[in-house]
Amino acid sequence: MKQQSIPRPEHPRPTMRRETWQNLNGEWAFEIDAAVSGEQRGLYHEAAPFAGRITVPFCPESELSGVHHRDFMPCVWYRRTFTVTARQLAGRVALHFGAVDYEAAVYINGQLVGRHRGGYASFCFTVTPFLREGENTLTVAAKDDTRSPLQPSGKQSERYESYSCLYTRSTGIWQTVWLEFTPRAYIESLTVQPRPVGQGALVTLTLAGRGNLTVTAAYKGQEMGRVALPNAAGRVQFVLPLAELHLWEPGHGRLYDCTVTFGEDRVESYFGLRTAELQDGRFLLNGRSVFQRLILDQGYYPQGIYTAPSDEELAADITRAMQMGFNGARLHQKVFEERFLYHCDRLGYLVWGEYPSWGVDLAAPAALAAVAEEWLSVVARDSAHPCVVGWCPLNETHPDQRPETVRTLYRLTKAADPDRPCIDTSGYIHLQTDVFDLHDYDQNPATFAARYESFAKTGRLTQPDYCAEWQTYGGQPVFVSEYGGIRWSADPAGWGYGTGPATEAEFMERFGALTTSLLQNPAFFGFCYTQLTDVEQEQNGLYTFDRQPKFPPRQIAAIVSQPAAVEQD
Repeated sequence: MKQQSIPRPEHPRPTMRRETWQNLNGEWAFEIDAAVSGEQRGLYHEAAPFAGRITVPFCPESELSGVHHRDFMPCVWYRRTFTVTARQLAGRVALHFGAVDYEAAVYINGQLVGRHRGGYASFCFTVTPFLREGENTLTVAAKDDTRSPLQPSGKQSERYESYSCLYTRSTGIWQTVWLEFTPRAYIESLTVQPRPVGQGALVTLTLAGRGNLTVTAAYKGQEMGRVALPNAAGRVQFVLPLAELHLWEPGHGRLYDCTVTFGEDRVESYFGLRTAELQDGRFLLNGRSVFQRLILDQGYYPQGIYTAPSDEELAADITRAMQMGFNGARLHQKVFEERFLYHCDRLGYLVWGEYPSWGVDLAAPAALAAVAEEWLSVVARDSAHPCVVGWCPLNETHPDQRPETVRTLYRLTKAADPDRPCIDTSGYIHLQTDVFDLHDYDQNPATFAARYESFAKTGRLTQPDYCAEWQTYGGQPVFVSEYGGIRWSADPAGWGYGTGPATEAEFMERFGALTTSLLQNPAFFGFCYTQLTDVEQEQNGLYTFDRQPKFPPRQIAAIVSQPAAVEQD
């Protein structure tokens, strides 16, 4: 297959790039296994018949996959061939999956390589022992039960149809699949994280084998720092001093390039320098108060569902939000692919990482096991991205759920990444949290503003009626992490919050009043407006589902970009 014909051909892991890789996206054989009997029928055998074809990495529900099957698929099977050389087999061959929803079984040449559970975390297997020189057969089975109370599914509908704020399902492979070729001694993992301004960057590596290690950093082509360690092995950690400090901030990524060599292995990466902390109710970035002007981003696409049709389109949603004055996003009920975070890093765009916790019944004792392992894998993968300023493992948990599960997920998140704030469960209740956030879809600007005016004066928080008895404010920093959601649709069946405005002028008046009241309130460090785009029947976006602006971006930006009270000294 020619490189230009491969969908999503770009390297999927910008924080750890090798030149020696092979993209496996494109056309695969495909089979829907409605009875989940494929393993018993031997579909993992190289010669087993498959009835259809699919374009990977697009899910079979999507148009771009070529399948466009919207009904439930409890299990699906994929197969393709690839070729490896004797030289490649002399080293290590790793098989990577960006994401497979939900339980994946991977076979090479009819042999089981491994299994993975979780529809959002990236995973890989060392497959060298299963390969032969020349042509090899890769088979993947994916089981998916969106209606299971122990399967996190985010906004995927548990009904046949989409409804309300739940949308089309995404089954099986939905991110890039690729091979990576390394020497026998290789760099297993790499993270580069900012240290306090003036100290440089903290480099942490896990090395397989032993060899000479060199790490260099450069800014705009000029070397800024270098560390060389002879005969390195195992886990290595050190601070990389930098000759010049260029700080990451909203609208300015200012990324450093990073090159790591270990024996014959070579990895390209990058990092950004910034400090971020919550202090006296404010969000401080590099010591300066910055109001978080966030937009809710669901990460859905009309033709690709969970998967952007191109890397350019993936980045374009960030640009669209920035054109309307937003400086970041709450990535809602979905773990976004690493390419998206890379674009956030380079553009200087703040994000909150969130787990797609909807679908899991937290009252079940097994719920913690269904979430924790995958969530911690996500935190580990994404913690080196400077754009990520906070974590949120759960969304809109109700008091009849298990409180110990909520607390445990908060504590696990803090143990995995103590440098970032964590919201235990966004909206409605808080049990143990660094940030007290609120969801408030009041469409009346007067009552909306009045509810929070006294908070700035007295420190006593009056909450929306629907959640007042479920949580007690404990003095944490506060932001309204969902508001607005103003319905604006030509479709009478289009869903949104409250009664939609009758005219564009009425919309702008409502949007302006709601947003301005939050900007002018010194008790808030940010807001998150619902939402960036329409998603199927939910039609309350500032853009349509096909990314057409509903209102002139400059008009929205004039409101969103107003100075905030907490930004003024």
